[in-house]
Amino acid sequence: MKIAVVGATGLVGGVMLQVLEERGFGNEEVLVAASPKSVGKKIMFAGRELTVQAVEDVIAQKPRFAIFSAGASTSKQYALPFTAAGTTVIDNSSAWRMVSVVPLVVPEINIGAAIQAIKQSRNHATIIANPNCSTIQMVLALSGLQKRYGIRRIVVSTYQSVTGTGMKAIRQLEAEERGETPEAMAYPCPVHRNLFPHGGDFCDDLYTTEEHKLVDETRKIFDDKTIQVSATVARVPVVGGHSESVNVELKEEFELDEVRKIIAETEGCVLYDNPEKLEYPTPLLSHHRDEVFVGRLRRDPSQPRTLNMWVVADNLRKGAATNAIEIMQKLLAIS
Repeated sequence: MKIAVVGATGLVGGVMLQVLEERGFGNEEVLVAASPKSVGKKIMFAGRELTVQAVEDVIAQKPRFAIFSAGASTSKQYALPFTAAGTTVIDNSSAWRMVSVVPLVVPEINIGAAIQAIKQSRNHATIIANPNCSTIQMVLALSGLQKRYGIRRIVVSTYQSVTGTGMKAIRQLEAEERGETPEAMAYPCPVHRNLFPHGGDFCDDLYTTEEHKLVDETRKIFDDKTIQVSATVARVPVVGGHSESVNVELKEEFELDEVRKIIAETEGCVLYDNPEKLEYPTPLLSHHRDEVFVGRLRRDPSQPRTLNMWVVADNLRKGAATNAIEIMQKLLAIS
């Protein structure tokens, strides 16, 4: 089986290759593609050297899957040519997420949407969108509660790692930590010993594109346009993962013990909530892990049927690479 990774030289692309190897795809024919300036470079994978190819050359080889992490413009340019060649594209950019006919998938929640899209496609090849990293961890933590009680409203504040912006942001943080002036600024202000309520671009309504993703993607994944979502995104000087403070109003009354049981039994989630031992999720706990960690569970005393929680996950793994590869694994398991 041929598997292509488009954007293989980037931060998420490198993690995709790592997760592929960890999950037993080391013996498959993995094709790596990137921008023209990277063509010809060598990448180590599963103990062997892979040569970076042009995207057009990889399309011609007709891989079964192409996993994209090369930005929205690249995805818009190349995703359809891949599907025309019989390749199913799993895209990590924002290019296709809100296109109505493209499934937006967290496999533990709605892999059925991807299966249905493939069945309905002319050549059993389609585009499947990977959600935004912050959305993935939040909806997975809430998925069992949505099934059991229904969700009326979510208020979420995110504390997002610089790794979500890429290598330029990591270099900025590292330079600032050394007391040096960064060669290039990924952010409009310093991030070391700082944080700022800004992720993405500001829109006319004064919210940012990152905040709108949390609203729109949550509704699409849960297939419920009535869920009300209010989001605030902040960037923090962290490299391990994204953290979220989530306040969720449910449609039905709940018992906290049942909520704990539901979250603990949710595939892909780990309940890590022992306040008496000062145990709660942190980015360091989630770093290099694939699980979504949930803690600080408590009832909101100011409003009926409302719950507070703290949700943490490695944004490069479950928030990006791992989720995409898990989609592929689920599709392979039923094919």
